[in-house]
Amino acid sequence: MYNLTVCVDYILQQVGQLDIDYLRWVVWLTYPIIISFLLPLILLVFLYASVLFLLVYRQRHRLRDAYAHDFWDGARKTLAALWDGQGRIWHGYEVVGLHEIPDSGPALVIYYHGVIPIDVYYIMAKVILEKGRQIRAVGDRFLFHIPGWRLLMEVFHVTPGTVQSCVDVLKAGHILTISPGGVREALFGDEYYHVMWAKRTGFAKVALQANVPVIPMFTMNSREAFRTPGWGRSLLRKFYEITRLPLVPIYGFFPVKLRTYLGKPLYPSSDDTPETFASKVQRAVEALIKRHQQVPGSVVKALLDRMPWKIKKS
Repeated sequence: MYNLTVCVDYILQQVGQLDIDYLRWVVWLTYPIIISFLLPLILLVFLYASVLFLLVYRQRHRLRDAYAHDFWDGARKTLAALWDGQGRIWHGYEVVGLHEIPDSGPALVIYYHGVIPIDVYYIMAKVILEKGRQIRAVGDRFLFHIPGWRLLMEVFHVTPGTVQSCVDVLKAGHILTISPGGVREALFGDEYYHVMWAKRTGFAKVALQANVPVIPMFTMNSREAFRTPGWGRSLLRKFYEITRLPLVPIYGFFPVKLRTYLGKPLYPSSDDTPETFASKVQRAVEALIKRHQQVPGSVVKALLDRMPWKIKKS
């Protein structure tokens, strides 16, 4: 009887040890996956930190509002410096062709939309710091329903945008940026970087009516910084098309190399229609993708692009 009790205790100890070892193995196996889904929360924290800063800034300087030329200018520059520093450290962020952004006068920047347009945040910061100009942006309507973000949208002049409101912004002499692919391209694109603009021509109507140059823009590895899972994509897209709710899991915030390329401006002509001009702009963006992006995109290669032996493309 004594021997039997000893044997049972021994077996239970071994089973207990096996459970602990198995649990450790499961944690080790799933750790990278868990982290990849948690990393985007860092960006979310950074965005809410920006909102908090603006709220504090507004309270601190409320009495000086009447005397300031631009109440939010100091806040924008401070946040621009923070975002620019974060981009340099985390992504080694660079811009090729910044001189294509005019020092004065209007321009329309058309870009390929990554899962999260973090490259747009960085280029906005870069233009504020190096050119003293503010890029205004067209954003999806759902952004304005995220708690706490409305102030951020107002300060950085992000609006849902109509053709007429966009024309007015450009005729006032500002820089405006639009992604024709929008949320659909962001969430349902893939590592092959296919442009998903369908037959959208609104941005072309804006360019023609305002008679402004259009600057194509693409950021290398933008889909490797953040990604969406491939499973369930068709079902999630059907749900999005019905509801317009972007309920798609996002993972990543990988410290991959990001480099934004700005192409030569395209100028509307009297012969252009919205359809023909939209096609010209789309080909220009696709040319930037073909020249500067290896497809299919790879997170590993995008990480290796940060190595010092990599030669910059121009």
